[in-house]
Parts: sequence; structure tokens; C-alpha cells
Amino acid sequence: MAPDRREQYRSLFQRHPLFHSMTASELDDLLVHAKVVRHPARATLFGRGEPGGQMIAVVSGRVRISLTGPDGHELILNVIDPGQLFGEIAMLDGRDRTADATILEAAELLIIDRRDFLPFLTRHPEVSVRLLLTLCERMRTTTDQIEDIFLLPVAVRLAKKLLQIAAAHGQAAAAGVRIGARLSQRELGSMLGVSRESVNKHLAAWQKAGLVRMENGAIIMLDQAAVTRLAEGADPLLVGIAEPVEKSTRSRSPVL
Repeated sequence: MAPDRREQYRSLFQRHPLFHSMTASELDDLLVHAKVVRHPARATLFGRGEPGGQMIAVVSGRVRISLTGPDGHELILNVIDPGQLFGEIAMLDGRDRTADATILEAAELLIIDRRDFLPFLTRHPEVSVRLLLTLCERMRTTTDQIEDIFLLPVAVRLAKKLLQIAAAHGQAAAAGVRIGARLSQRELGSMLGVSRESVNKHLAAWQKAGLVRMENGAIIMLDQAAVTRLAEGADPLLVGIAEPVEKSTRSRSPVL
């Protein structure tokens, strides 16, 4: 591994909560075992049920984590951005993957095998504690996602998701906040467990009400305070839009 690339990878790991307190030499102890792989957009990284045993760090590009039901309905669990890790569960227990991973944008990945990472944890037990905390947080996030899908109106879920994406990828625009992540309405629907048509109907109503603006496929959040009230269920008129569509979609989804 070239010195300049090692420095880049070391910086990536130092920004992650699992490894932020580690010294350069301690991180080099881990990186010496890392394998660099590159994949084109739309490539399948792995499928649910395939052998695990690896933790993966995204250097560049984006990776979609999803589940697909017997009828082909897809639920997007997460989109992994540069600087983030995934695959910790299969890496720790060595069992099969619990979801599908697809390359959204051409990606450079760092892969660390279980056989190398477990001895590293033995040498650095503080990382084990932080790893447990990371997995607990991920479990809480998954529980919240399941709760939202089954208990909240689609408008509330969509508003919450837009605020989350804006917080992570928002870009200041003249009239508000531009959602920086490149997500189609179909992908938004897959994240929420609803159809693209349901997402489109809500966004169209919100655009008419002056909350958002659709611009070249991107979403501009014009009134973040109003979207926040929606996420809290505080605007019954806009929350109630297109509920029949949402209910029928939910009843068809076998994923969770």
C-alpha cells in the first residue's frame, strides 16, 4: 500500500467513532491487513444469505443496504456513504449476510477479514467496547425504522427521512436547503416501505403548499420548520394526504 494511500485510509478510520482515539501506529496495525477493492455502479457486492466474515469501509462511492421480499418489493435499510463502515455483524459472528448490498456509485472499498480483525480486538480491547456501542445504536435505529413503518403515517415518515438526509447531506440553497443525497422517489419509497406514487403524491402536495420545490430531480426544502412539524405529526391536513395509497402498500409488503 502506497504511503499516500495509507495516510488517506488512516484518516478515514480516525474519523470513525470506533477508531478515532487510536494512534497512527495502532491503525497501521489494522490497515496492514486491509484489502482494497473497486466496483462499478450497480454491481452487487453481496446478497442476503451469502457467507459473511468481512467488515467493509467505504472510501468513495455509495452502497445501498436493502431487503427484498418474495414479491420483489424492496426495503432500503441504509445508504452507506464515504467514511462509513458496514458488515460488522457478519464480521463478528462469521455467519451469513442479513441483507443485500448494491453499489450505487462506483466505489472504492477497504475490506478487513474476520480472521485479522478479531486478533486486533484482542490487542485493542477498547475498540471492542466502542464496537458494542455502535451495534447497539444500529439496533435502536433498526427498531425505530420498523416502528415508523408500521405505526406512522407515510407523510410523517417521509418528513422525518427528508430531515435526516438534509442533516447528513444538506446543501445551503438560496431559498432553503437542497437535499444533497442523490435519491430517486422510488428509492425514497423503498426506504419508507411505500410506493413511488405515494412519495410523489406527498411531495407534489408539499410543493403546492410551499414546503418544498422539485428541481431537476432534486428536492429543495423551502420551509424546514414546517417539515419538522410534519415529522412530529403536528399538521393533520398534510399528514393525511394519500393515506389510502400508503395503507395498501404496507399490507403488501412481506419484508419485515
